[in-house]
Parts: sequence; structure tokens; C-alpha cells
Amino acid sequence: MSLHTWLLYVSLAGAVIASPGPSALLCATHAARYGVRPALATIVGGMTASMTLMGLSALGLGAVIAASDMLFQAIKWAGAAYLLYLGISTWRQQGDKNASAAAQSAKPLGEQPAEQSSSGNLSIWRTWGPLYRKGFVVGIGNPKDLLFFSALFPQFMDASAPVAGQLGVLALTWLVLDGCIMFAYSLCGATFLARLQHGAAGRWFHRVTGGAFIAAGGVLAASNR
Repeated sequence: MSLHTWLLYVSLAGAVIASPGPSALLCATHAARYGVRPALATIVGGMTASMTLMGLSALGLGAVIAASDMLFQAIKWAGAAYLLYLGISTWRQQGDKNASAAAQSAKPLGEQPAEQSSSGNLSIWRTWGPLYRKGFVVGIGNPKDLLFFSALFPQFMDASAPVAGQLGVLALTWLVLDGCIMFAYSLCGATFLARLQHGAAGRWFHRVTGGAFIAAGGVLAASNR
């Protein structure tokens, strides 16, 4: 792979990842509600979804998804339905009791308390699983990523060169970009959005974020390739 091809891939992949969407919103809201550290599970879930789509593309199944309108529509509607579910459940939440934990988690690591109760650690670890699953489901049903990996990604693969090395470079590049950009969204969520969850403002915070998920689901359902 030439340097020019790699730089083009970095620019396109970075633009796709950085553009605001359901995954970015999910990372920001999870960081605001649970804190930056638990929200890492959401980021990893989205990265796993991206690697799954990349693997399908490398196997040639991405072209099948792109060519099959029925399959693409099924994935799109499933993603839209899940976003609507997230929006409704978020809308119905009250002021978040985890706001203080989110604000604490947003502090630099050196400012974190040295001791935590075992029950607090257990609660955090139990949170990671659901956050990971949500990040994965939202990521795997994102048509923006589906189109990128099915239509654009194969263009960066040179059939005359070893596939494994190229795939490793492209995958590592995507993971670094995805992790850094989504982590930035999480920091913004924990720093700014968490402050809105205190008291009566918490109800409006959940209504706004829930409405954003509902709107994203509606846009996804109405979108065409």
C-alpha cells in the first residue's frame, strides 16, 4: 500500500467517524451518565462492530450487503428500531443519580480518589456489558459504516499484494481513529453534558437526548442509499 493511498484512507475514514451520528451521541450520553471509564465499553463495542463490518467486506460479504436491497433495508430498519427504543427509554428516565460519578470520572487520572468501595467497583463492572452491547448494536446497524465498508473500503485493497498485511494496516488505522475520536466525544459528554443532569435539569437532559435518538432513528428509517 502506497503512502498516498493510506493518507486518502485516513482522510476518508476520519471524516466518516468524526461526522456526528448515533455512535457519537451514544458515547457522549453514556459518558455523561456513567462517566468516561465505563463509556469505554461503548467505544469498544462500536469498534468491534466496525471490525466485524471490515471482516465481512474482506470476505466479500460486504458486496453482497451492498447489492441486496432487501438485506440492506432489513439492517437499516433494525438499526432505526433500536435507535427509537433507545430514544424512548432515555426520554422516560428521570434525573440521573450517576451524574456525580460521571463528573468524577471526567477528572484526570491523577485526581481520582485512591480508594473505592468494592460494591462501587462491582456496579461499574456490571455496567460495562450492557454499554458494550449497545455500542455494538448501534455500530453494526449504521448505514454510514455499512456503505463505507461495502463500497469504499475494498477500493483500498490491492488484489496483487498480500491481503493480511493490508488488512492489518487498515484495521489498525481505523481502530486508532475510531478510538481517539469517540473518546473525544465521551470527554465532551462527561465534561459538559453531565452538568445538565443535576436536579430538575436532568429530566430535560434525558428528553433532549432521547429526542435526538428518536430523530436519528427517523432519519435512518427515511434514508436511502
